[in-house]
Amino acid sequence: MKHNALKDLYIDELKDIYDAENRLLKALPKMAKAATSEDLRSGFEAHLEQTRGHVERLEEIFEGLGQKAAGKKCNAMVGLIKEGEEVMDEDFDGEVMDAALISAAQRVEHYEIAAYGCVAAWAELLGESEAAALLEKTLAEEKETDQKLTELSREINVEAKSESEGSGKEEANRGKARGAHA
Repeated sequence: MKHNALKDLYIDELKDIYDAENRLLKALPKMAKAATSEDLRSGFEAHLEQTRGHVERLEEIFEGLGQKAAGKKCNAMVGLIKEGEEVMDEDFDGEVMDAALISAAQRVEHYEIAAYGCVAAWAELLGESEAAALLEKTLAEEKETDQKLTELSREINVEAKSESEGSGKEEANRGKARGAHA
């Protein structure tokens, strides 16, 4: 009985991840378009291709389980994407926008890392070794993407800080100039 309950949970979570990945297929092009850094833009585009592969792997796993590949609304991803859209609606410029996009993208990656880690462990426990291998491969890619975002952030965050400090100094100088003319 417990074995079947775990399998039901496993399948339910696969459906959740399937929906999440399909939502990302729509969100990643928008994030790439909003990015000003060429490296960040190309990273989002590469992750889009990788995400298509994640969807294909999930479809393969569903087929192996004799299940229809179908999603169950992933409320977590809906929320994460909404937060990302809110960031893109802000009037951040240049590297500050890129820093905000990286933050939003890493939240998505951390969610996916947690989700794939769980389903990979469950697949292994359930004797679904082929599925476990596919899920572990996806998990490794999600961790790699997170690491790439961290590396990009090291440069972009410094540039964003410099950009912010530069605009703050300009604003202060404008204030002083206005005060001198008053």
